[in-house]
Amino acid sequence: MNNNANSDSDSKRLLGRGDVPWVANKTIGEVLRQTASRVPEQDAVFFLSQPIRWTWADLDREVDRVARGLLALGFRRGDHFGIWATNVPEWVLLQFATARIGVILVTINPSYRQHELAYAIEQSELSGLASIDQYKTTDYFAELNQAIPELRDSFNKVSGTRPPSKEMGNDRTPKVLETFLKLECKQFPKLKWVITLRGPSQAGTLAWQDLLALADATSEKQLHDAQQELSCDDPINIQFTSGTTGFPKGAMLSHRNILLNAFYGGLNQALTSKDKICIPVPLYHCFGCVLGSLCSIVHGSTMVFPAEGFQAGATLQAIEMERCTAVYGVPTMFISMLEHSDYPMRDLKSLRTGIMAGSPCPIELMKRVTSEMGASQMTIGYGQTEASPLVTQTSVHDSIDLRVGTVGRTLPGIEAKVIDPETGQGLNDMQHGELCSRGHNVMLGYFKMPDKTAEAIDTDGWLHSGDLAMREPNGYYRITGRLRDLIIRGGENIYPREIEELLYQHPDIEDVQVIGVPDRKFGEEVMAWVRLRHGQNASDEELKAFCREKLAYFKVPRYWKFVDTFPMTVTGKIQKFRMREVSIEELGLQAVAKIQTA
Repeated sequence: MNNNANSDSDSKRLLGRGDVPWVANKTIGEVLRQTASRVPEQDAVFFLSQPIRWTWADLDREVDRVARGLLALGFRRGDHFGIWATNVPEWVLLQFATARIGVILVTINPSYRQHELAYAIEQSELSGLASIDQYKTTDYFAELNQAIPELRDSFNKVSGTRPPSKEMGNDRTPKVLETFLKLECKQFPKLKWVITLRGPSQAGTLAWQDLLALADATSEKQLHDAQQELSCDDPINIQFTSGTTGFPKGAMLSHRNILLNAFYGGLNQALTSKDKICIPVPLYHCFGCVLGSLCSIVHGSTMVFPAEGFQAGATLQAIEMERCTAVYGVPTMFISMLEHSDYPMRDLKSLRTGIMAGSPCPIELMKRVTSEMGASQMTIGYGQTEASPLVTQTSVHDSIDLRVGTVGRTLPGIEAKVIDPETGQGLNDMQHGELCSRGHNVMLGYFKMPDKTAEAIDTDGWLHSGDLAMREPNGYYRITGRLRDLIIRGGENIYPREIEELLYQHPDIEDVQVIGVPDRKFGEEVMAWVRLRHGQNASDEELKAFCREKLAYFKVPRYWKFVDTFPMTVTGKIQKFRMREVSIEELGLQAVAKIQTA
C-alpha cells in the first residue's frame, strides 16, 4: 500500500517561491500546458466505460483541437457555454477547452428536466450548449426540443449565401458552417449553437465530429492570441446552487478561485503525479470538476472515471483494475461500495487517500473506509459551491481521530469564524454558530443576482454558509447543523421551497410542507406533508408522477403524509422541526437519526 506523503522537494515544487502555490497567478489553460510539458507521456485520464485513455500530451493536444473548433464557431472570452451531460470524455475536453480561450463554462445537472434546463439556459445567458443523447431513461433530445421549440427548424437549412464572417476570427468560412445556420430563439436570444456529444445527428444541432472538423479553420496564432487575453481573476465557471425560492443561483468562480482550491485539496491528500484518483462523483458538481479534474491537472495525478454515473460495482472495478490510490465520494457512495456484492472480492490494497464530502460524514462510516477499505489516509472536506468549494479539510498528516471526527482546519489563505446568527458577533471555541469564511475561495458573486450576492457576502467580504459549526481549541471544525431550510440527499442540495412551489400548482393540493428525514444510505430523504382541498383525494403515487414530470429524480419526495393541520406555534408559524420529529417516530427512523457525523 502506498502510504507515503509528498517529500520536501515535492512540496517546494508545488509551492514555488516561498509559500505561494505555483498555480496562484495562472489560468487553467496554462496549468494544463505546464503539467503536460512536465509529464507528457504519463496517463492523464482513463474512462473505463469507453474505454478511452489519454496521456497528458494527448489531453493537451485534444483540448487545443476543441478550443480551436469553438473559436471557429465564434466563441470568445466572456461568452457562456453550458454542458448538460454525464461523466463522458467530451465533458473533460470542453472543461479545459473553454477555459483555454476564456469562455465561461456553465455546469448543468444532467438530472434536470425541461423547465429546469430552460431556466438554466435563460438565467446564465448561454451562447452555446452541449448535450448527450440519452442516459438511462432520460431522452435528452426530447427534453431539448421541449425546452427549445425552434431547435428542429433552425438548422439543417442550406445557406448558399453565407459570407465569410469576421465573427469567426478569420477570412474563411468553415465548410461545415455552409450547411448550418445559427439558432434563432425568442426565449433564449443569446443561444446560437447546440452541440450533440454523441448519438445520431439531430435536427438543429452540430455534431461533435463537426466541431472537431472546425479546428482547421483556426490557426495556432489565433489560439495563442486568445489565451494571451486572459487573466487568472476572470470568471471561468458558473455553477448552479439550489435557491431558497426555487430558483437556482449561478455562482461565478474565477481561475484563481478553483485552481487554489484544487491545489490545497490535493496537497492535503499528498497527491503527486504517481497517484491515480478514482472519480465516481459527477463532473457537473464542484466535487467532480474542481476536486476531481482540476486537482488532477494541478498535481499531475491520473483521472479515472468508472462510469457515466455512479455505479458501486464499476467504481470498485476501476480501483482494482487501475490500482487507484485515491477515491472520492459522498457518504452514500461509500456505503454502496461497502455493501456491494463485489466488495469482498475486490483487491483495493492500492488505496491510500481520497475525499469524503458533499453531506455530513458519519463517523462510523469513516472508520470503516479508513480500516476495512484500506484508505487509511482518507480526508473529509467541508465547503459550498460559493466557496470554490472547500473551506476546511482534514489532512493525511492528521491523527485518525481528527480525520474521522472533524471536517479539518481551514485551507491556507482562508479565514473562518463562527458567529451568533442573531447578533453577528463572533463566538468562542466550543460554541455553536454560523460558519463564515473569507479568502481566495469566495466566489465573485451570483450571476445577475446582486441582491442575492449581498445577502451571501457581507460588506467585510465574509461568505455566510448558513451552516452551524463549532471550532475546537485546536482549530479544527465540526459541522453541527443548518440554519437554512435545506435537505442534503446523497450529496445533492435540495431546497424544500422549490418542491413546495411545484406542488402548490396541483389542483388537489391546498397546502404542502416539505422536510428532510434521516436515511441511512442517502443521509436524508425528502418527505412531503400534504393538506388536500376539500373533497379531493389525490394519492401519493399520483403526486409522485406529477413531480417526476417537472423535477430531477432526487427531488421527488419518497415519503408522503396527508394531514388536516400542521404543527404550528401560537403565532401561526409552521414548526418543521416538530414535523420532522413526528415523521421520524412514525417511520421508525429513530436509530438512523442518532448516527453521528463529523
